[in-house]
Amino acid sequence: MELSNRIRYYHYISGVFANQQSDPMCGVCKAFTNSVRNIREDLAEFERQYDADIKSLSQEMSGILSEAKKILTGLKTIEDAVGQKKAGNCKMPEGVCFVKLSKSILEKIS
Repeated sequence: MELSNRIRYYHYISGVFANQQSDPMCGVCKAFTNSVRNIREDLAEFERQYDADIKSLSQEMSGILSEAKKILTGLKTIEDAVGQKKAGNCKMPEGVCFVKLSKSILEKIS
């Protein structure tokens, strides 16, 4: 795994989540809440696992990692969120979820 790709992913996904938080469906969806929680946990594990490498990052890479952490920390989720597709509210085609599609990138770069 390329460390910089993973950091760039956290930066990317934090921006996606920040944007989707204000979406009328995504922001109140269980998929959003679960995805934010999972990415926060994944980032914390990444930082533990690569602590020494992170300390020697370039200023630029360190900056985008810090920005991603700040954004992810500031996201508001709903504890008892309901899946919007299951509730019949989200009309995206079957298999299409903005939040889940964005998360799938991690599998391709890891």
